[in-house]
Amino acid sequence: MTAAATAAATTTQGPPYDAVVPAIRTTGLTRRFGSQVAVSAVDLLVPRGAVYGFLGPNGSGKTTTIRMLLGLLAADSGEIEMLGQPMPDALAQVLPRVGALIEGPAFHPYLTGTANLRRLDVSDATANPATSKERIAAALSRVGLTAAAGKKYRNYSLGMKQRLGLAAALLQPRDLLVLDEPTNGLDPQGTREVRHLVRELAQDGATVLVSSHLLAEVEQIATHIGIMSGGELLRQGTLTEVLSDGDAVVTVTTPDLGEALEALLLLGLADATLDREHQQVQARLGEIPAEAVAQAVINAGARLRGLTVERPHLEDLFVSLTGEGFDVLR
Repeated sequence: MTAAATAAATTTQGPPYDAVVPAIRTTGLTRRFGSQVAVSAVDLLVPRGAVYGFLGPNGSGKTTTIRMLLGLLAADSGEIEMLGQPMPDALAQVLPRVGALIEGPAFHPYLTGTANLRRLDVSDATANPATSKERIAAALSRVGLTAAAGKKYRNYSLGMKQRLGLAAALLQPRDLLVLDEPTNGLDPQGTREVRHLVRELAQDGATVLVSSHLLAEVEQIATHIGIMSGGELLRQGTLTEVLSDGDAVVTVTTPDLGEALEALLLLGLADATLDREHQQVQARLGEIPAEAVAQAVINAGARLRGLTVERPHLEDLFVSLTGEGFDVLR
């Protein structure tokens, strides 16, 4: 998917984003394990109503950051604010409004899917017992586990276990969903269903933070992106903003290669190259608008037969920032 198509798709997802009172904000968040700095001064900003794709190679500090957000791990320094409240001071008030699937779900192997969810619901002091049966059934239906609700957890496939973890996160209405590898173990159909579910949750008003190694999937659903590497947050912002950090390539098709090349050089596109076989001139666009390139080529007397701009995919940008391929992500 091109950046332009991605940007167009994301404009239809969810409500307007609220960055004034974001769903998640961290300032200088830092965590060390002995002499190793796992997370270094991270300033995370997740607007309300966003689908935030949280990316990073193995050991980047992504999971450590998520665990600190949820109060599962103490920060050495820095501040955390979730849903407008300071953490961990407001943990008891905030966590009932947060659904989470972290590092794979853990359930009782000899209980059925329904029984496992019932145990979780009973242990939640904020849950209404009178609506438990209906809410459990709705959560199972939403993740496609109605037919397997009476099956024991030990007989679930990896994908079914992941679906049950998602159902647990959806037992009550949530303002914020934190999903760590939500499509782990799912087949292509299951992955599409989770993608649809994430979009649906955002459209219903929830904020969703998705940690995933499937960059193509994230690019299809995310409105915002954060890229971690070496414990540092390298980039974050809307998907369009983050992708615009990569170098776009402009391709001019013309039989008048000399005139076109000179026009691009005069614009400051010094790395322009010729492809005589296809009658094309290519260059990195930088800050120059594509329409300025077209006008310069025409003014130089070249016959313009085509002009395209190709912006980097999320995978391309990720590799350029971290030096690692998407297949090593966790």
